[in-house]
Amino acid sequence: MPESSSDRPRKGGSDKSAGKAVAVRKAALAKTVTATPVPAAAVATRATSGRLTVRKTYKLYIGGAFPRSESGRTYLVDGDNVALASRKDARDAVIAARKAQPKWAGATAYNRGQVLYRVAEMLEARRAEFVALGVPAAEVDAAVDRWVWYAGWSDKIAQVHGGANPVAGPFFNISAPEPTGVVGVVAPASFLGLVSVIAPAIVTGNTVVVLTATPQAAVTLAEVLATSDVPGGVVNILTGNAAETAPWLASHDDVNALDLTGVTDPALAADLERSAAGSLKRVVRPPADGTDFTADPGLGPMTALLEIKTVWHPKGF
Repeated sequence: MPESSSDRPRKGGSDKSAGKAVAVRKAALAKTVTATPVPAAAVATRATSGRLTVRKTYKLYIGGAFPRSESGRTYLVDGDNVALASRKDARDAVIAARKAQPKWAGATAYNRGQVLYRVAEMLEARRAEFVALGVPAAEVDAAVDRWVWYAGWSDKIAQVHGGANPVAGPFFNISAPEPTGVVGVVAPASFLGLVSVIAPAIVTGNTVVVLTATPQAAVTLAEVLATSDVPGGVVNILTGNAAETAPWLASHDDVNALDLTGVTDPALAADLERSAAGSLKRVVRPPADGTDFTADPGLGPMTALLEIKTVWHPKGF
């Protein structure tokens, strides 16, 4: 530190006395800026203060946000407090999905693939968190790989599922796949099953409203989606009782398709199909013998939620 004029020896004074005074002042200054050590007793007191941990409430995921149920209802799952979705929550989720669908479908297929790959990256980074929630490590790894697999199909499905058709006359006849729109999904109980119904729906440009009975893993996945460049409203997750909320999705006029993969009650599945028929929804039914989510999914989960638009165009001469 530069010395002030008062630190310099005065003319005619003793250099020895002046030097001693400077040393005393510097020592006093150093003493004032030295951090005071925290007593060991204080550290021990903080460590044993009995602080209550902040318990996590698993909320809904609608439009990119995490609201509580508008009804205020909750239920316990393994000691965790979980929001119980209502009819109004389902309607809000459909509104969010419809609002997000045109822009998501209008993004390039390559861009959608990049977003899905980012989901895989973020899920890999939080692998230990899902294992701590009780999801087997092998299942988390398979879910990461499933995101990567569908990301790779984003800009290829149109070539495989569409194409130019041979016709008589001077015309081009082109069939191109397009997303169905807003899809209501009753998700399976497994984490890999949850990923296996969301990823094929959104990779082709659909948006989804997902009903799940496994809230901890599903809401944690929503946190992954929220930090993975997935636009708000593309995926909406409702926790609670599917038998209560699924009928409202099945009868909703602004839902274009219904995936019943996670429905295990035949009577409920039949009721949902009848409700869906009122608005001519496309219904995806699970196989009678169940779905093996560890097997190669093939193109079926993607093509089931695509529509084909055929265009005629005159050839130039």
